[in-house]
Amino acid sequence: MDIIVCIRRITQEPQPGQSILNPLDRNALEEALRLKEKLSGKVTALTMDAPPGRRALEEAIAMGADETMFLCDNAFAKADSLATAYALSYGIRSLGHFDLILCGNESLAGATGQVGPQLAEILGIPHVTSVRKIDILKGNRSLVERALEHGYMRVEVELPAVLSVVKEINSPRLPTVWGIMAAAEKEIKICTANEIGAEPQNIGVKGSPSCALREFKKSFDRRKEILSGPPEEVVRKAVDRLVELGAI
Repeated sequence: MDIIVCIRRITQEPQPGQSILNPLDRNALEEALRLKEKLSGKVTALTMDAPPGRRALEEAIAMGADETMFLCDNAFAKADSLATAYALSYGIRSLGHFDLILCGNESLAGATGQVGPQLAEILGIPHVTSVRKIDILKGNRSLVERALEHGYMRVEVELPAVLSVVKEINSPRLPTVWGIMAAAEKEIKICTANEIGAEPQNIGVKGSPSCALREFKKSFDRRKEILSGPPEEVVRKAVDRLVELGAI
């Protein structure tokens, strides 16, 4: 089974010992490695990023990815989720055959959850989001569990498909010493927009129907009160205090 994993790095500088990969993308990569161990095949890690994104691919190799593709070009800069999905689709098509595409359900930065579904629509293949379990069936089909608020939904999907996973699907492994050594020696394939045949109107700023004007963090000042005592007494105190403040 040939599996492509779309990965991203976290935007802030990681703390010592912290992974550079977006957390849910680590789950996607881990699931790809488990499927490869069970069914054999190849895992390719793919990212579109500025030069620091190379570190994410190095970590993917250290975890066990067989091959990588690094889409790195100024033409990809300032892309929104749709332009990102288009860029990834060009890279995936240039790779040739694949059976499955895995990605994290959302990123830490935007948390839109849009890239996976958009990528599937561009490629013209099925997709399922919030996936917490994957079983590969005979006949190029997969049975997946899609997490819901109070349960889950079983969905049978035809392959190839794009599956966006949540953290409940697995516990990602740590890179091994041998994996880290392999990452230092293994070539990372770097591709420009021209090399993957990307059309300029679909990528970067030109391909982005939306843009972020600015980023800000909203903070709220709240009054804090600590109540002590047995649970029943604390509940009564809390209710009385909320009534006193006019909250209830």
